[in-house]
Amino acid sequence: MIIERAYAHIASHDENAWPWSVPCVRGLMDDGMRFTKPVTFVVGENGSGKSTLVEALAEGFGLDSWGGSHDWRYASPRAKSVLGERIRFDAAARGRRMLSSWSARKGFFLRAETAMDALDREGLAPNSVSHGEGFLAAFRGKFLEPGLYVLDEPEAALSFGSCLELLGHFDQLAKQGAQVICATHSPLLTALPGADIIEVGDHGMRRVPWQDLALVDHWRRYLADPHAYLRHILG
Repeated sequence: MIIERAYAHIASHDENAWPWSVPCVRGLMDDGMRFTKPVTFVVGENGSGKSTLVEALAEGFGLDSWGGSHDWRYASPRAKSVLGERIRFDAAARGRRMLSSWSARKGFFLRAETAMDALDREGLAPNSVSHGEGFLAAFRGKFLEPGLYVLDEPEAALSFGSCLELLGHFDQLAKQGAQVICATHSPLLTALPGADIIEVGDHGMRRVPWQDLALVDHWRRYLADPHAYLRHILG
């Protein structure tokens, strides 16, 4: 692992203004966010703040908010987010050198909506392959060494089989001493054995076993009886 805890301290802020109004951001500021396993999944409904959270973690580590490896220092026109500017970390034993030296940091930030631009900068020629193949090229070519790997909904471009391949990459990274933080809606990804799962929502942040996740319960019930859901939304 690279980091054990992320936190942010701000002297004064408007608790009714974004992002300070988001419950999981308030939890980060109050108690910090602790990491206990090499792979951490962040799950929650749309608007729960999971993407805001993982983007800020990536920015705090020095990864471009547009996506890409640590070799690219803000190739995007976006400045750091107000939360990303304030993120600080407590290092795990393996991460002390990385956090004390900018040049020693390794990692990658992959976000679904800007992935093609990031992959193009990385020389992976995403326009010559499908969206999903572009993602897989990043996993195969860039997710290779100890570092911090942050992903925001990677399953958006991946088939069932490709999601399984991604889990294999996560497992190998963890065994090599890397750390993965992934925001997702996928019950497939979150089933990775030994992973930590943090559910965000109105409650803030809490650790939840895979079998108790709301998203797992909904998928299980939907696949067992789609009509029970569809009758409420189809005319």
